[in-house]
Amino acid sequence: MQDAFAVGGEFGILEGRTFALIHPIVMGGLFVYTLWAGYLGWQWRRVRTIHNEISELKKQEKPTPVTPDGTLVEAPPSPVALQIKQLSEERKELVKGNYRDRHFNAGSILLAFGVFEAIGGGVNTWFRTGKLFPGPHLFAGAGIIVLWAAAAALVPAMQKGKETARSLHIAINVINVLLFIWQIVGTSFDQLGVLAFHTKRENIFAA
Repeated sequence: MQDAFAVGGEFGILEGRTFALIHPIVMGGLFVYTLWAGYLGWQWRRVRTIHNEISELKKQEKPTPVTPDGTLVEAPPSPVALQIKQLSEERKELVKGNYRDRHFNAGSILLAFGVFEAIGGGVNTWFRTGKLFPGPHLFAGAGIIVLWAAAAALVPAMQKGKETARSLHIAINVINVLLFIWQIVGTSFDQLGVLAFHTKRENIFAA
């Protein structure tokens, strides 16, 4: 098994290529989970915005006409009334989805596992090589962690109804997703290539 180790074998399986592959696999899963958490958050935002839309439409709704003796005049529903009904039904279905709690839980899981695995990737690199390699992949990963923390820090203000905090939360997470995509496409495949190269070299020297 010595040919599977990068430094000298003192850390055992922690130096192996199989253990090193855990990081890209988990981070790939967390990227997909990030998109899922974003979807849940957008649906919760939709619950709130629909409520505002309904309130605005109700202001435009004309009162039902009545006869001189006070009897309501039967008339087909107005376009505004139909729109209010449609939005009310849509909101009712969205509320059933419990998106607020699901988004909060998804964000908490993402923050906890994301920070753990991002740091774990750096620790594994140190196990394998005895050092870290400052570069785009490392800096992008650090940036993602910072953005996760910043987005989470806005939650108390969001819970108080601060729209600025909500807008910042969305903007930060959009930037985070773009940075995540760039890290996967622009640096992760290079990192896997380096991992494969070093493992191959280790096997050659071991032979």
